[in-house]
Amino acid sequence: MEKVIVDCTTGETQVVPLTPEEVAELEAAAAQAEADRLAAEAEAAAKAEAKASAEAKLAALGLSPEEIAALSK
Repeated sequence: MEKVIVDCTTGETQVVPLTPEEVAELEAAAAQAEADRLAAEAEAAAKAEAKASAEAKLAALGLSPEEIAALSK
């Protein structure tokens, strides 16, 4: 892996390899991003399940789909 360093005053660019610490930092950031994505997906799935469960319970009580939709607004 490499990084590009640009000196804005001279316009000079350098391509240098990443240090082992930088590689480890990037890998850790990627792992954290994946964990955050999975957590967000799990949370969204749990909310969708809870909503479906609530709608089913309301329907079992005799509410029409229109009434259930009106409650969720």
